[in-house]
Amino acid sequence: MPKPYLFLIVAVLFETFGTTCLQASQQFTRLLPSIGVALGFAGSFYMLTLTLKYMPLGIVYAFWSGLGIILITAIGVVVFRQSVDLAAVIGMALIIAGILVIHLFSNTAPH
Repeated sequence: MPKPYLFLIVAVLFETFGTTCLQASQQFTRLLPSIGVALGFAGSFYMLTLTLKYMPLGIVYAFWSGLGIILITAIGVVVFRQSVDLAAVIGMALIIAGILVIHLFSNTAPH
């Protein structure tokens, strides 16, 4: 796996952790999840800066936000028992399709 994609995946994992902690912090009223928010987003942004050495901002942001949406939705369903309707699933499938189009057909993203 190319180094920029490794950095990007780690950035997405940090962001997913931070966002999950955001839900668990209950509007920053719980200390440990609130600290997790800060650590998760700080780690994510640091890894994004490493990714930006190799890839353009628009491509990085598309991957970061798209994959984050998918992971956070899965965590919301499994951990927080939130529901997702068919329209949301279709929308997320389109996000995945967009990421695949960028990865497979764009010369902007490294291969």
